[in-house]
Amino acid sequence: MKHTILRGAVALTGTAALALGTIAPADAARAGVREEKKAVQWLAGELGEGDLLVNEQYDFTDVGLSIDAGLALKGAERKGAVARDIAAAAAEQVTSYTQGGEFDEGAVYAGATAKLAAYTVLTGGDATDVGGTDLVAQLEGVTTDEGPSAGRIVDQSAYGDYANTIGQSFAAVALTRAGSAEADAAVSFLLQQQCEEGYFRLPLTADAAAEDQTCDGAEGQPSVDTTALVLNQLLEIDGGADVTAAVDAAAAWLGSVQKDNGSFGTGVDGEGANTNSTGLAGWALGAVGSCGKARKAARWVKKFQVASKHSETQLDQEIGAIAFDRAAFKAGKTDGITVETRDQWRRAATQAAPSLQNLSKATCTQ
Repeated sequence: MKHTILRGAVALTGTAALALGTIAPADAARAGVREEKKAVQWLAGELGEGDLLVNEQYDFTDVGLSIDAGLALKGAERKGAVARDIAAAAAEQVTSYTQGGEFDEGAVYAGATAKLAAYTVLTGGDATDVGGTDLVAQLEGVTTDEGPSAGRIVDQSAYGDYANTIGQSFAAVALTRAGSAEADAAVSFLLQQQCEEGYFRLPLTADAAAEDQTCDGAEGQPSVDTTALVLNQLLEIDGGADVTAAVDAAAAWLGSVQKDNGSFGTGVDGEGANTNSTGLAGWALGAVGSCGKARKAARWVKKFQVASKHSETQLDQEIGAIAFDRAAFKAGKTDGITVETRDQWRRAATQAAPSLQNLSKATCTQ
């Protein structure tokens, strides 16, 4: 769903950027439709015969990335039937994706369970029957019931707990949409992962028994990707004043760390601007109506999208694809998208494609 209500600080940070547009409104609308459509077409074309992405380099079906692709289609409000096909195909992989099987007997992976459950609900499915598995019950089974970690999702695995804030955000959506008794606790725990500055951290507190489970208590590190992903999931929850305040703060923080050229880095020291982070942040900012900043992000992403003008390069069969960064784009023009690099291109597109809708003033209207 497209949210166009400007909230508090977001409106203030986005106003100045609105004046930066240099394309006439009609042309901007056509450009936005064209560039986003091409990106979505390329991404949908990457799906295999089984409606899921197959990593040919390592020879496995990547269910998690396929769900990301589906979320991108949903975020772009295009190819809804394809997004539902992905959900159906992922449901057939529910056991191998969310449970350990013989490799990790008795294991339940909390993040994967939450992600598939949330995606099922967001595409109109029933998370209590995903390929014969009740993912709501399975998710409730890995959600902490009491103590300082109440609401926290935890992996049940012989190999340790790798659940994180992104998985927690999917759990909040899935449990809330399912009407679970554990939904409020899951949302509350998620909101604790937001630091006072407004960003969300990625890793949860290592000690699940520690009294302080908050981002501030652990001096959590900023993460553009996590903040944007969580913001988008919070918009899927009708969570009242606390959720609205969290959205406001996250959007304001994202706006504050945008570079002058419109791009974003991951927030990790030493990592430069890239289309993954820029696309996610622009997608989220557009969703809350901070259109000036969202449009600047989209324009930066567009620089690294394969267009018809690249038809005489090795990317001539990849129109619409989005490179991770300048180096990847340069390499692609020379070598094309190889088996070894295709995964990176796919990941860039899943996170950046929806942001291109913000090129259009007809789409992002504030």
